[in-house]
Amino acid sequence: QVRLPASGGGPVQAGGYLRLSCEDSRYIGSSDCMGWFRQFPGEEREGVAAIDIDGAMRYAESVEGRFTIALDKTKNKLFLIMTNLKPEDTATSYCAVNCPFPLPTAPPCSGNNCDTWVPPPSPHDFGIWGGQGTQVTVSS
Repeated sequence: QVRLPASGGGPVQAGGYLRLSCEDSRYIGSSDCMGWFRQFPGEEREGVAAIDIDGAMRYAESVEGRFTIALDKTKNKLFLIMTNLKPEDTATSYCAVNCPFPLPTAPPCSGNNCDTWVPPPSPHDFGIWGGQGTQVTVSS
């Protein structure tokens, strides 16, 4: 049985929408932190989003405001809702679990121009990767 299989990808035009899903009671049910990463055609990997059981979420700057990660622990499902898709989102997406919990927070800042963005875990920060990705292809 494939570990953490991802589904929901496909071809879509720029500006379109996809909802990726990942279901696996063996791993999602027991993990405190989980997320998505993607692999681009040139083999480079990027952490996309992560969520922990406290509800904290982190997004890559390239997707913040367009993608939403969601978790349904009762059904052992992890989702990635992708809106306003761009051609540069073309990649194979994987879900993964066992990222550092709790997710890191922004350092304290007392000034007026505090940067509160914290990146998601990189792919190598996840202890277990999904064995099957789902292809997202965005055409212009």
